[in-house]
Amino acid sequence: MDGAKAARQAIVEFQRIGASVKVSVVDAETLTEVSIVGPASASRADLERAALRKLAYVLARKHG
Repeated sequence: MDGAKAARQAIVEFQRIGASVKVSVVDAETLTEVSIVGPASASRADLERAALRKLAYVLARKHG
């Protein structure tokens, strides 16, 4: 590799609950799980991006 950080793998799950969607994300390496709830009218890409940002935040807090 040229010094670039390898992308982490994550498992993403969407669960619709009425007018909302719960998005759960699990980091494959550390098994850290986070979830968010957003409107069902939001795009899957936007919800996934928000959940992945939260996972990155939690991992950064855990590891320095």
